[in-house]
Amino acid sequence: MSAIPLSPVGSQEEAPVSLWRDAWYRLKRNKLAVFGLAVVLILAFAAIFGPYLTPYDYLSQDLQARNAVPSLTHLFGTDDLGRDVFSRVVFGTRTAFLVAVVVTVIAVFIGTLLGAIAGFFGNPFDRVIMWLTDMTMSVPNLLLVVVINASLKAPIAKWMEAQYLATLNPFYRQTVWVDFMLVFGSMALISWPPYARLVRAQVLSIRSRPYITAAQALGLSNWIIMKRYVVPNALGPLIVSVSAGLGTAMVLESAFSFLGVGVNPPTPSWGNMISDGLRVWQHYPHLLAAPAAVLGLASVAFSFLGDGLNDALNPRGSK
Repeated sequence: MSAIPLSPVGSQEEAPVSLWRDAWYRLKRNKLAVFGLAVVLILAFAAIFGPYLTPYDYLSQDLQARNAVPSLTHLFGTDDLGRDVFSRVVFGTRTAFLVAVVVTVIAVFIGTLLGAIAGFFGNPFDRVIMWLTDMTMSVPNLLLVVVINASLKAPIAKWMEAQYLATLNPFYRQTVWVDFMLVFGSMALISWPPYARLVRAQVLSIRSRPYITAAQALGLSNWIIMKRYVVPNALGPLIVSVSAGLGTAMVLESAFSFLGVGVNPPTPSWGNMISDGLRVWQHYPHLLAAPAAVLGLASVAFSFLGDGLNDALNPRGSK
């Protein structure tokens, strides 16, 4: 009888270890993170497809149904112009996501570029970039945004009016793009320093690793080393910071719109809807409760998701 060959110890095929698969497994076990992810996905779906699925146009007015309380006809009621609050809240989700994504992308790009240069090349780049970072963070965010909007909005609007008179192109009458450009620029200007500090700290830790020394010994240029080895290995903490930054950008946009220096009516924004509802909340509380509740839910969801990503990508730092 032939002997059954014995397989050597440890020869069983095992699934290869994957950082991202392990992180996803840890993230799924975090119920709060899963809840946050589900809410974020629902809000993203509403931002993309919601305005096409709402029962009313966000600008359509019905003066006979002004200030109606929530009902089956109008889920969140109507405002003082008879506009459906639910449709406006859903469209406000698109405004919030558009501002949050664009601002975060710009801020992450600037912060990653400057932080990587400061951490990898050292002085004098490090000293200049960190001085610029400290100066930007020392200026109050609201003050900087107000100054930018007050100083640039009028000249840009005047230039667009002159272009309309010269060309009769209706595009130059769409001042909403001025609001978005100023919001994107001013918020990105105040949002990039934390990303720069984070990336700089990661690069300072990574640049002394043996594989960086080996890449330098092979004659690779500094820019190739940064692109292939330094920045990719610094993405873990950056992803966590970005998830939290999206929620922060939404809250900032709503705060600036609430104060009148963000997205202005008639474009729906959670901030300007809260501002309008605050004036009449004693008589029509639904005008304040609906956008405030959605904004609070979005902020909490991004916070839960950020904490979950931190525990998933950095298990040694979790409790």
